[in-house]
Amino acid sequence: MEDTFGRTVDYLRLSVTDLCNYRCRYCMPEDGVCKKEHQSILSVEECVEISRAAVACGVKKVRLTGGEPLLRNGILDICRGISAINGVQELCLTTNGSLLPYMATSLRDAGVSRLNLSLDTLVPERFSAITRRGQFSDVMNGIRAAEEAGFTNLKINSVLIGGFNDDEIGDLIALTVDHPWEIRFIELMPMGPCADWDTTCFLSNETILERFPFLTPIESQGVARRYRLPGAKGTVGLISPLSHEFCSQCRRIRVTADGKLKGCLHSREEISLKGLHGQQLETAIRWGIRQKPQCHHLTERPSDTLRTMNQIGG
Repeated sequence: MEDTFGRTVDYLRLSVTDLCNYRCRYCMPEDGVCKKEHQSILSVEECVEISRAAVACGVKKVRLTGGEPLLRNGILDICRGISAINGVQELCLTTNGSLLPYMATSLRDAGVSRLNLSLDTLVPERFSAITRRGQFSDVMNGIRAAEEAGFTNLKINSVLIGGFNDDEIGDLIALTVDHPWEIRFIELMPMGPCADWDTTCFLSNETILERFPFLTPIESQGVARRYRLPGAKGTVGLISPLSHEFCSQCRRIRVTADGKLKGCLHSREEISLKGLHGQQLETAIRWGIRQKPQCHHLTERPSDTLRTMNQIGG
């Protein structure tokens, strides 16, 4: 289905929980979020029903997010239900990786086709500092478990933060030499806890190309500009919502864990889907696609959303 600006919307990012076992400084308050009443969170059946209605509106790819989606009770049932929908071509999941040693094989068996993992630093002390709770070794064990379970083309997401991990760009890129991973650098966005951080924290991805001019451009994928080191097994992706605004290419809608459809990550506008069924649900999703805004305004002001990233779906 096309929105009013001629963009084909075929990608749903569905958050299954806003809870997380980490407290990443750019994503969540230090004390976490208040746990919602059980009835206010989408049920397993509602997650599948919304996905089915979205597919009827033209969605082909579904990504499950959080918070940390592997904390969600019934996550495997959600995966099985969505992967069985006729028309779902790809079911992906974004995770911090800490629980993959226990769940990677089950996720594969439940129909998940691809994983994205978050890893902002290779320095264990920095990792603990940015996540406030996590251990670097947990993520590396998670990556190994994912590969042992048969997941290929892993994408490793790294938020680029000036003064924190910009001295590790080369080390992160170097991972692609021997591993068939895509290291994706994502520009820090002024929203939630980091909306008022010092401007030096917000680096352009062009910094990476300036420091490493020998990266060779290859075909793009979605909103990611992609590059490769000569002879490397893996690739480097740049996701640049600030310096290389990609709104004109955005083909996604989002649904929060409490059932609110958002046409843009940074918009305040939300459409409640919870409690809707059948044609009413499909009509609401179609309306949400038509209301998708043309672009965000991050170059002018911080995000307009009132939610933190974990409350929307990272």
